[in-house]
Amino acid sequence: MEVLKIATAGSVDDGKSTLIGRLLYDTKSLTEDKLEAIEKTSKQRGYDYLDFSLATDGLVAEREQGITIDVAHIYFSTPNKSYIVADTPGHVEYTRNMVTGASTSQAAIILIDARKGVIEQTNRHFFINNLLRVKEVIVAINKMDLVDYAEEKYNAIKADFEQLMSKRDYAEQKITFIPISALKGDNVVSKSQNMSWYDGETILEHLEGLDLAAVSNVGTPRFPVQYVIRPKTEEFHDFRGFAGKVYGGELNVGDEVVVLPSLTQSRIKKIYFHDKEYQTAPRRASVTITLEDEVNVCRGDMLVKAGDLPTIDKQLTATVSWMDSDNLFTGGKYVVQHGVNKVLAKVEAIEHKIHPDYSGIEENVSALQMNDIAKVKLRLNKPIFYDRFVDHRTNGSFIILDSRTNNTAGVGFIN
Repeated sequence: MEVLKIATAGSVDDGKSTLIGRLLYDTKSLTEDKLEAIEKTSKQRGYDYLDFSLATDGLVAEREQGITIDVAHIYFSTPNKSYIVADTPGHVEYTRNMVTGASTSQAAIILIDARKGVIEQTNRHFFINNLLRVKEVIVAINKMDLVDYAEEKYNAIKADFEQLMSKRDYAEQKITFIPISALKGDNVVSKSQNMSWYDGETILEHLEGLDLAAVSNVGTPRFPVQYVIRPKTEEFHDFRGFAGKVYGGELNVGDEVVVLPSLTQSRIKKIYFHDKEYQTAPRRASVTITLEDEVNVCRGDMLVKAGDLPTIDKQLTATVSWMDSDNLFTGGKYVVQHGVNKVLAKVEAIEHKIHPDYSGIEENVSALQMNDIAKVKLRLNKPIFYDRFVDHRTNGSFIILDSRTNNTAGVGFIN
């Protein structure tokens, strides 16, 4: 079954958790005990409705304040697809959590409160989805029940958001507008009887109709080697295979490949998945590959198709989202983890800080604080094999580790 990963985004109280809870409820994905707990808590609080946000907000502080703080991952299925929804917080101070939630998603739902319209946080959420090359974005104009389901209000917000769309630099991104009431269920799973003027799909109908291949970011095949398999048993005495995951495209038996960093050439002899052989390893398949020649391949090396090499360099410029409470400084030393490889890195320069509300850039910056996004130059102690993030989402991204604490201090998207 296809698995679609979705990130939600919206300002405080825009109804992200309520929307996800409504999806779970209307698709009958809530367990009996969870539903009973929601009914009981809603009644205790004096609500005359079911508070569906209780289905996703797991932390005590979240439930008490009615806000989302951490990134929660929620799973549900229909007969056609399985879904993983990243419920991300809407506060400005949790920008890093929004980046985390959207980084692996193929689609996003940006919620807008129909009473408030497009606000600064809307710009920020759209910027992050644009930065992370999320191909499919649903703009859900929520709480239509609180504006009497007015078509004029919906059209005004849509026009404001279309002005915001003109600032993006990712032309492949598809934007779909849907007026909803997450609390009442209008246009979430079932068509609304209150908005006869809207003849489009519900949120679930739209998600069900998405072609996973079309919304996934594909690129050229890259195969980072995670493990060299040498059983040394009587049956597999001379077996030497290279285990890893295929990113970007597909690899086939007979393909001429180059081993990085040695630049040794060979051909793919066999492709295994457990004990079965296949002619093709599709994108995101975890497989073991054997080569026709006895070439030296180690963990951290990469197999790529001949004539299709990535950049091999010790310097790079990247858009960095800083996630640590300790600031990033020019001259600071960190560990960059790019795929399997970990290399030492020094911050050569912070070229400029980017305001994620589309208000411009800030130059002459010497440090980055938590939740800052900036263009940063790094020098590494040895080369890595990378692509630009716009060309290859996986091979164009990395994480930054603090060598003292081993904390994930930031993430980078290579320019």
